[in-house]
Amino acid sequence: MSFQIIAIIIILCWISGAVFLALGREGSKKKKWGEILFAAGIGAIALYMVFLWIWLKRPPLRTLGETRLWYVFFLSLTGMVLYAGWKMRWMIFYSLFLSLLFLMMNVVHPENFDKTLMPALQSVWFVPHVIVYMFAYALLGASMLVAVKGLWLSFSHQSFSDLSFHADRMVRIGFAFLTFGLLFGALWAKEAWGQYWSWDPKETWAFITWLIYLLYIHFRYHRPGSEVLAMWLLLLAFVLLIVCWMGINYLPSAQSSIHTYTR
Repeated sequence: MSFQIIAIIIILCWISGAVFLALGREGSKKKKWGEILFAAGIGAIALYMVFLWIWLKRPPLRTLGETRLWYVFFLSLTGMVLYAGWKMRWMIFYSLFLSLLFLMMNVVHPENFDKTLMPALQSVWFVPHVIVYMFAYALLGASMLVAVKGLWLSFSHQSFSDLSFHADRMVRIGFAFLTFGLLFGALWAKEAWGQYWSWDPKETWAFITWLIYLLYIHFRYHRPGSEVLAMWLLLLAFVLLIVCWMGINYLPSAQSSIHTYTR
């Protein structure tokens, strides 16, 4: 099954769904069709990942392109859940934009899928470690979108206390999964390389990312009134998250990394 064909289907579903959602009123048929089309796009990428898992005979989690597929899935799903649960209509458009951005990265840089799985990845901790991280990244990505809107409202001198409340909940849940990701990664490292932690560049940046979100949680607890500064901190945290996930592969120090399989 061609990824380009699936990508076109997903893009058409999401863009059409966004148009219907933008034009439709509450309870209208256009709004319902928008929700159906957005859900169909999520279903299409989920089915493609299942197909890929079966075809590769391994979890599609080895390469950067494969993890981007998981991020697109979890981020779009997070947007849909927040839209349905917290009535954050704007979130579905923001998450759609970010999902399409990462989807287009895979279209522009298509994967050459390899069915082989190196010994270090043949661990029971490999799948939960990566999936938990991708889910955490999706929630923290959604919190970044909340921060963007919050700062936009602050420039217009409008209150965004409700947004801060939602951002806090997303970060706390995302941070919990980020912590599980670190723990699963340590257990995987012990099984694969004989030690829980080696201060590898990837591990170091994962720890830095974990610390910055912990800092945000403590900052919000001790300085609840400093909402604008908190939103800037969330943006900085997401930049560090992207560096940890993708940017670290381009640093000279990562050339000897034990995580080179992520390329």
